[in-house]
Amino acid sequence: MGSKRHRLGFTEKVSELQGVRMRILFFAGKGGVGKTSLSAATGIKAAESGYRTVVLSLDVAHSLADIFDLEQCLLDQNQGRPVPVAPNLYIQELDIQEEIRTNWGDIYKYLAILLNTTGLDEILAEELAILPGMEEISLLLYINRYARDNAYDVIILDCAPTGESIRFISIPTTLEWYMKKLFRLERTVARYARPIASRVYDIPLPGDDYFQAIESLFKRLRGVDALLTDPDITTVRLVTNPEKIVIKETQRAFMYFSLYKMSIDAIIINRILPTSLKEDYFSDWIEGQRQHIENAREFFSPIPILSIHQLREEIFGYDRLKDLADRLYQHRRPLDRFFHDPPFDLSKTEGGYLLTLKLPFADKTDVELNRVSDELICRVGAFKRHILLPRGLAGLDAVSAKLDGNLLRIAFKGDRHDR
Repeated sequence: MGSKRHRLGFTEKVSELQGVRMRILFFAGKGGVGKTSLSAATGIKAAESGYRTVVLSLDVAHSLADIFDLEQCLLDQNQGRPVPVAPNLYIQELDIQEEIRTNWGDIYKYLAILLNTTGLDEILAEELAILPGMEEISLLLYINRYARDNAYDVIILDCAPTGESIRFISIPTTLEWYMKKLFRLERTVARYARPIASRVYDIPLPGDDYFQAIESLFKRLRGVDALLTDPDITTVRLVTNPEKIVIKETQRAFMYFSLYKMSIDAIIINRILPTSLKEDYFSDWIEGQRQHIENAREFFSPIPILSIHQLREEIFGYDRLKDLADRLYQHRRPLDRFFHDPPFDLSKTEGGYLLTLKLPFADKTDVELNRVSDELICRVGAFKRHILLPRGLAGLDAVSAKLDGNLLRIAFKGDRHDR
């Protein structure tokens, strides 16, 4: 039996986890597909298994409190800190004003002063000084801190819609580049230019407190990229609906998460209409969903696909979320990795790019490639794979492929053309 610990009024049973590493699960996809419900349901399943679990909202329009049917004031009073909802289970919705006070003080002050000197009203300048990325970086700081402090066994991330999620996962790489290439130069230039500029211009240059704050942020973020790209710790579960446009965006998310070397271990197709519906009104809709699900299996194979039917009731509250988790995972353990291999590897070569796919069961038959707009359709015998191409590859006019053992190597070369 695990040890007992008391925190915020709950008595928790903590499982013994010798040899088990922390798990971080991303639930990502288009807005409105059900990410929050599935994140919360998975959190319940993990917590009931004895793991200390926190569900973090990455969406500016937080809805975790609503999903758990909690009073929003309970989270507001906690000022963005984790709130207990059940034994071993916490939810956290960031309070951006509290994060500014804690993490962004000198950076925020400088930006507000800079915007105010351009003629903007002081209150408006303070609002605009909350830049895109501040909340995402604050969340990364929490992830890194929880991992370092062993505060939780499981971190579940309820992601913002796809575009914002991509920005979130790109931040560590972007900051690394900025700190290595520009930070020291900017700091040195500002130090020498500040006395002269103050006599000539009324626009303030950042002081050393500003640069110290950036450096402190970066130090606290160090190592988070290794956490996110370690497939033994972090996996992504893409949530979609059986609709053409939604699945297309899921393909795009699949590509970008793969390019950032994040492991995708499941595709969850949510809100499938049950075939038991016999009314004529639903017949075309059900048939359309069936076709979209078949397409999804082609697009994302061999990633496992989990499915959830449209339920009779709106999903909120602990009991309904627990039922949702049981329907989703059935015989599976939610913290397992459902798929281990990276879906593909993309590398830059002299004069082009090389896309490598692992095809463990492919015969040495002719490889057939077709390209439709920004999508590559690859067929090897009975195997067919749809790959949404990054913009840099979609415009290259020469594509060749070779089956080398169980690896299919696709080379992209030639001139770029708009498509």
